Amino acid sequence: MPTFESGVVVRVPFPYTDRPVRQFRPALVVAAPGPAGGANLLWVLMITSARNRPWPDDVEIPPRESGPGLPAPSVVRTRKIATIDVHHAEPIGRIDAATLGRVRAIVKAYLGF
Repeated sequence: MPTFESGVVVRVPFPYTDRPVRQFRPALVVAAPGPAGGANLLWVLMITSARNRPWPDDVEIPPRESGPGLPAPSVVRTRKIATIDVHHAEPIGRIDAATLGRVRAIVKAYLGF
């Protein structure tokens, strides 16, 4: 089983809140089990196409030559968080440190830390 850490882009069955369906899509890992293991759960944020209607606090993923494994210009939807079992996650890339820092600051503010 791969190991995961904050900043890794994964392909996961992301749950919807308004319908009983899961769609495989990219997501950003923001928290993962520590080295001691634990619950084997990932906290992930939805990644969606930048062409979609923007939401407040979306964070653009800047295009890079190596890219984080995404097929189109994308944003991290910081208001869409889910908990996913690590066994359902497939790593596909990584975002850069500056983008991860912006995402962390927004999530930290949401959580009141």
